[in-house]
Amino acid sequence: MTPVLELRGIDKSFGPVQVLHDVAFTAYAGEVTALVGDNGAGKSTLVKCVGGIYPIDSGDYLFEGKPVHVNSPRDAAELGIEIVYQDLALCDNLDIVQNMFLGRERRNGLVLDEDSMEELAQKTLASLSVKTVKSIRQLVSSLSGGQRQTVAIAKAVLWNSKVVILDEPTAALGVAQTAQVLELVRRLADNGLAVVLISHNMNDVFAVADRIAALYLGRMAAQVKAADVTHSQVVELITSGRSGELGLKNGSGVTQ
Repeated sequence: MTPVLELRGIDKSFGPVQVLHDVAFTAYAGEVTALVGDNGAGKSTLVKCVGGIYPIDSGDYLFEGKPVHVNSPRDAAELGIEIVYQDLALCDNLDIVQNMFLGRERRNGLVLDEDSMEELAQKTLASLSVKTVKSIRQLVSSLSGGQRQTVAIAKAVLWNSKVVILDEPTAALGVAQTAQVLELVRRLADNGLAVVLISHNMNDVFAVADRIAALYLGRMAAQVKAADVTHSQVVELITSGRSGELGLKNGSGVTQ
């Protein structure tokens, strides 16, 4: 099976500091890939390279098996890559429809095509089986944390995206809201998207992930099927870069 997104040998430095070292990463359609790692491991830098915010210094970036050059967020969006950052980038003073189409409004001549935007927003939320929102004309300021996360995810999948990257989507959510968001994450993959979940919460990771990619000090320690590793093995990969036969040898060189 060809990955939708594949990175090979990615290096990234900021001045004299090398943040990513020879990183390989894959994400497959219909699967959730959890990207885990301690603070400073390079997760944010890797995601910003994928999203075209940072240019990669060297390495190969492949999309649906073909080499591509992603030099800006627009390039990433045109491929079908959407990133939902932790701050969600939603406007409290706008309603759900206005937020979902912000910057990409539909028009009939000079007038906003409110009907078609409402219809598409409703259809997108329905395709994700979202029933927690009373009205798509609710102001975002009136939504709970879980509902806001849902709107941000729906906004990301509105544009025929193929890869959706979610940055800590359950941070600061209660138990019930976390369960709702994780169910939505799983549904995205079941709808055929490649989902990349960045999380510190191992319970969330094992609840929804098909594969786990562990970064350690800017290197990919291992990318494995979630069913093949234990909770404690993943913690060891995150904290020391290796766990038994898995991970980095002598601080470099991936064994699996």
